[in-house]
Amino acid sequence: MGAIMLQGTGSDVGKSVLVAGLCRALVKRGLRVLPFKPQNMSNNAAVTSDGGEIGRAQALQAIACKVDPHTDMNPVLLKPQADRTSQLIVHGRVRGTLGAGNFRQARGALLGEVMASYDRLRQTCDIVVVEGAGSPAEINLRAGDIANMGFARAAGVPVVLVGDIDRGGVIAAIVGTKTIIDPADAAMIKGFIINKFRGDPALFADGYAQIESLSGWRGFGVVPWLSATARLPSEDAVVLERGKARAGRSKLIACPILPRISNFDDLDPLKLEDGVKLQMVPPGQLIPAEAALIILPGSKATVADLAALRAEGWDIDILGHHRRGGLILGLCGGYQMLGKSIADPDGLEGPVSSASGLGLLDVETTLHGHKALRPVSGMAMDAPFQGYEMHMGQTRGPDTERPFAIFSDGRRDGAINAAGTVFGSYVHGLLADAEQRRALLSRMDVEAGGMDYRFSVEVALDEIAAALEEHVDIDALVALAMAERSASGPAGSRA
Repeated sequence: MGAIMLQGTGSDVGKSVLVAGLCRALVKRGLRVLPFKPQNMSNNAAVTSDGGEIGRAQALQAIACKVDPHTDMNPVLLKPQADRTSQLIVHGRVRGTLGAGNFRQARGALLGEVMASYDRLRQTCDIVVVEGAGSPAEINLRAGDIANMGFARAAGVPVVLVGDIDRGGVIAAIVGTKTIIDPADAAMIKGFIINKFRGDPALFADGYAQIESLSGWRGFGVVPWLSATARLPSEDAVVLERGKARAGRSKLIACPILPRISNFDDLDPLKLEDGVKLQMVPPGQLIPAEAALIILPGSKATVADLAALRAEGWDIDILGHHRRGGLILGLCGGYQMLGKSIADPDGLEGPVSSASGLGLLDVETTLHGHKALRPVSGMAMDAPFQGYEMHMGQTRGPDTERPFAIFSDGRRDGAINAAGTVFGSYVHGLLADAEQRRALLSRMDVEAGGMDYRFSVEVALDEIAAALEEHVDIDALVALAMAERSASGPAGSRA
């Protein structure tokens, strides 16, 4: 069984997309492929087939492999909260909370669990494609590392370094990585890939050769700018403020970017609709008064994000929108904010706290330790849907007598105000269903196109895989994965 790992010269160089594209390319070659990321940090997560949660990127990579997502694909997940702490998820389950300081001490103890997940995966496939986190060049984080070279050396997995030419300085980024990392770590790197190239790759031929000469690593290819990436679910909040609302669309949907926004990929399917434009509103800007719909997204720290919302003055914008009869949809944490109050009596999100909500739904929320993690389906807005629950807390009150959704098992979800203009739901992934988008947008007098979002993602993955086949030496990557596994033995080097 083979394995190969993509690490980056920094964060956001495109590792997640390249892993997904490589997975799909290998599947198309008839190989059994599984994705793996030892440690991830993200508030965008997905529910797995075994009832846990993993990073959204690994769920997308599972789709690329045409398999169900599993907790072994991302054994350690950190979900940042409000007060420099992160919720620690191990094998898909909440294990507690870690501060920024003590995680460095705690992570080394998690290597055994990371390796257990990896070993289970590699026993069931031909190739495991591994994604690193951040960069091995962050040598200040090397001690106790389980995300990059700490894992690569323990598992004996060869590494290919990804550099982002679009941000500039890619020669220095790759060669500099070779210069500063431990020689034993550098020995794990077998080559590099240049990502996000705009224009004619021939123009970079000299630079490519210089990287090979200065680093001693071979190049595996230059990947062009992949426009299909925009059609994939987003994982990192860093992408949110880059997006611009598309001009020429008739109706505006606005979503404020909260500090601990989570599962914002819930909104990605709206990009398929020509009748609307989605505007993510960054801090320091007003929510546009012309918005037809305001969506309050999920949050990893609902009470803290509610305070941040008020500090930005967005509560005034939202209440004004409501007085004008505008539509408001709250998803998960956003649903909780729309109620009359939120209580965190056990300090699950930080200090013990409570807060008054926006009061647009007659409901109250109490956070508690049990985390709902399950796929759901049913009817909402008179249309069928499939999605998943991922939340802590119970919400009760008179407006829940007008539920937003009825699950297939008869359970009720969410609430609607008496005027039918404010909606709240715990369902994630709701808008991936074309009929749900059509039902929601019809309330804005917008005709939805009805394209299936999941099909759109599949097409994008196929396009990315085709681009990698054209621009990357995939034969060499496969040979590297298989040769290194044979050389290191079935259990890896564990060095």
